[in-house]
Amino acid sequence: MTKTTVKIDIISDVVCPWCYLGQARLALALDRVKDVLTATIAWKPYQLEPNAPAEGLDTFDYLARKIGGPEAVKRGHQMLTQLGNEIGLPFAFEKARIFPNTLDAHRLIHWAAASGETVQNAVSKALFTANFVEGENVGDHAVLLDIAEKSGMDRGATAEKLASDIDVDTVKDEIAAAQRMGVSGVPCFVIDDQYVVTGAQSVEVFENAFRQLASMKT
Repeated sequence: MTKTTVKIDIISDVVCPWCYLGQARLALALDRVKDVLTATIAWKPYQLEPNAPAEGLDTFDYLARKIGGPEAVKRGHQMLTQLGNEIGLPFAFEKARIFPNTLDAHRLIHWAAASGETVQNAVSKALFTANFVEGENVGDHAVLLDIAEKSGMDRGATAEKLASDIDVDTVKDEIAAAQRMGVSGVPCFVIDDQYVVTGAQSVEVFENAFRQLASMKT
């Protein structure tokens, strides 16, 4: 059987828990449909809080102001933890005390693409894990360099880039392009530059969409 190949752009922010959940559900769905469809993945930037200072914000204070108080934050975290448990995806919200500016994390993801899809996937997923499981500050250059090195990137070259302004405008332009396209929240999954799936949809929704797409293309 001839398999359909699609290109998927994942527009996300590394401090978005729904993005973390959504990409995991997407991966599970792609595994389910591997008999009829394969995908190439590219990660695209978005910033939930572009004005966050370099040192970051207190996560709980920031979220409480953003979504309606401490109890709303607790309920949201409980729901996300439960949804994560359903697919074996860990959350450790109590460790994620710093809500960073993610511009440099997105620069790292952008550079990772030059080393191929596998490396960019590894960097993106490591950033989610660092933030949501290990409680690392993914705005910290030392954290970013460790992730880069463990994912197969050159630590020295990456350090030089992080110390400069290289690709700051590139990342900001990509975010602006997503916003012009109508993206106002993440995650957003763009398939073959024409089909858009918004939000952390269930594995079943992704699977059904891919099977329908595969049948349309064969």
